Amino acid sequence: MRFAELAATSAAVGATSGRRAKVELLAAALRGLEPGEIPAGAGYLAGELRQRQTGVGWAGLRDLPPPAAEPTLTVAAVDAAIEEISRVAGAGSQARRRDLVGRLFAAATADEQRLLTGLFRGELRQGAQAGLLADAVARAADVPVAAVRRALLLAGDLRAVAVAALTGGAPALAGFGLQVGRPLAPMLAQSAPSVDEALTATGVPATVDVKLDGIRIQVHRSGPDIAVFTRSLDEITGRLPQVVAAVRALPARELVLDGEAIGLDAAGRPLPFQETSSRAARRATPSTTGPTQVAPAVLAAAERTGEPVLTPYFFDLLHLDGADLIDAPGRERWAALAGAVDASLLVDRVEVDDAEQAATAFAAAVDAGQEGVVVKDPAAPYDAGRRGSAWVKVKPRHTLDLVVLAVEWGSGRREGWLSNLHLGARDPRTGEFVMLGKTFKGLTDELLRWQTERFLSLAVEKGDWEVRVRPVQVVEIAFDGVQTSSRYPGGMALRFARVLRYRHDKTAAEADTIDAVRAIHAGRITG
Repeated sequence: MRFAELAATSAAVGATSGRRAKVELLAAALRGLEPGEIPAGAGYLAGELRQRQTGVGWAGLRDLPPPAAEPTLTVAAVDAAIEEISRVAGAGSQARRRDLVGRLFAAATADEQRLLTGLFRGELRQGAQAGLLADAVARAADVPVAAVRRALLLAGDLRAVAVAALTGGAPALAGFGLQVGRPLAPMLAQSAPSVDEALTATGVPATVDVKLDGIRIQVHRSGPDIAVFTRSLDEITGRLPQVVAAVRALPARELVLDGEAIGLDAAGRPLPFQETSSRAARRATPSTTGPTQVAPAVLAAAERTGEPVLTPYFFDLLHLDGADLIDAPGRERWAALAGAVDASLLVDRVEVDDAEQAATAFAAAVDAGQEGVVVKDPAAPYDAGRRGSAWVKVKPRHTLDLVVLAVEWGSGRREGWLSNLHLGARDPRTGEFVMLGKTFKGLTDELLRWQTERFLSLAVEKGDWEVRVRPVQVVEIAFDGVQTSSRYPGGMALRFARVLRYRHDKTAAEADTIDAVRAIHAGRITG
């Protein structure tokens, strides 16, 4: 298949609002793929590259060559080119990678370049996420949607499921099951602003788990073989020896566990997420009287390897010694978990019958330095890969009034509108604004229309990619925390920022300061 056909489909899907119409467009493209093109082509339609790491970032996509006049690229050729780019390593790799990227883009038309740019940046916002692709795969292969979704949940790999459906139909999809050693898409949680609203979704009685700000892990054990996977299903076994040691010390021979790995300070309190994720937590022996204890096997592994203490805490059990548990209600899975895993490796969990009890559990978690809680329906099965109402997370919400410094032009459905906001906090010492990150989350169509007109009127520099504006417009931003970042001059960035509203009642001089952001970053403000 010509790559231009996928580029045209991507553009058409982005310009289409109806779900059924999107599915038909995607299904038509999937039918046109040759068997060998399905893994890459299905991924492109979902906005994903088959190669998880390419080494190509924002800087590598600057100064691209002009587009080709006529389309010549095929899906297979693009996949081969990106595979070659992803394998570049060693001395001179940067120049070699830049040359390969230049060749690929020089062979691409303008529409193909737009698709490639979105794929490399991971920002192909065309409204074709995995759920929509599952429907399209079912349509293209003429198989039940439920069969595709079930296979996708168990396999955790859209490309593999697309290949099976399009080449083997329903019988091939039936071959997907929970296999120890093969990760499956984790169950996800919705968000709620309060425990009251969370309980409205889950009902009572409910369980309330402490929400740790760590790395989501899924651990598979089969005898002596242990594998650790991330939320995105990447294997990181070699990077977490303490997790491996903790699971190896358990009595069961076959396990699939869901949990978090988190760094702890000397008092047993959680370290910031970024320290955990970068393995920069200082090596320490947490106090056994602190709010969180560390299993002896974890400490022993840390002592042997000299690595930071990264402790696993598990909250679900999906398989135990030959028996799959994903379809069992939560209370049965959690009872099995408690019987199979040492209590020092379990996430703190309480049962509640009303909002007052849930609020008490939430306050205790936050006071202990945790991220919040997850309220769960104990009757619900493990709905792999889904974000349903059975699990609802509640976190303290920070808000800041920040100033818009620039805005990027949107793509896909937002093409023609100014979308992605560059956010800055006021530095009272210099009067300048310090950039803290970007967001396009929380913007309605009405806000997009308004802010496009507004920021064009404030423009001081207009480009094809972004518009720099006079720093006068204040916007209220909600976010989950502040993390260390070398990407921005202030050394910090907001986590999961989203727009709440524009503050027309405030001037830029009244916006929040960089000192307020530093206070949140340092943990001096918890709500």
